[in-house]
Amino acid sequence: MLAASILATTPALGFAQDVEGDAEAGEKVFRKCMACHAVGEGAKNKVGPVLTGIVGAPVAANEDFDYSDVLAEMGAEGKEWTPGELAAFLEKPRDYAKGTKMAFAGLRKEEERMNVIAYLASTGE
Repeated sequence: MLAASILATTPALGFAQDVEGDAEAGEKVFRKCMACHAVGEGAKNKVGPVLTGIVGAPVAANEDFDYSDVLAEMGAEGKEWTPGELAAFLEKPRDYAKGTKMAFAGLRKEEERMNVIAYLASTGE
């Protein structure tokens, strides 16, 4: 399989030392997310916000989406979706952000989390 690091997909962000993953494998794992989220050109919000360009973006930055209070507060405090923050959120969303509307239980396997983050990084802005 072709391994793609975050550096290869988002060099300006400089997160390669923090997270590496296989974007191709992450695209397959992302299928679990597609009922609620979309990525890519022309993507629209669903139950969850569009995730195109999420890696390195401020938390709760999509103005067209009604975030839970906890995520809106994190965004107002200046928190960003770094690979590390995304990994923590994706592991157990309700533990990371108590009060989140996200019903997904999380991705227990670290490899799956890293791969999804690499895939999300590859979707650009």
